[in-house]
Amino acid sequence: MNHWDPIYQSPDYRRMIGQKTRAVVVMTVFFVVYYFALPVLVGYWPDLMSRRLWGNVTLAYAYAFSQFLMAWAIAYLYMRYADRFDRTTARILSDVSEAAQASQGGK
Repeated sequence: MNHWDPIYQSPDYRRMIGQKTRAVVVMTVFFVVYYFALPVLVGYWPDLMSRRLWGNVTLAYAYAFSQFLMAWAIAYLYMRYADRFDRTTARILSDVSEAAQASQGGK
């Protein structure tokens, strides 16, 4: 048994990894769908996407710009999740450390 096993076997660790995996997969799928929607929209509905919103700015340009905003929003959301993961990691390490010290003290 190596020193990482108590961490890997922790229910909190397994729950955290599941939450992290779900968050990353959902954010990635959303990003890919949002990103590839632009060429699909331009290809299949060029009249819609060439509609002018103001001046020479078309719906396609506005959508392309929104992709930058969306990427920043996803980064911000992930930072919020990561903060929670960091707190959970600190708690798991503390619990495992306390358990290891208790088992060494009982020998």
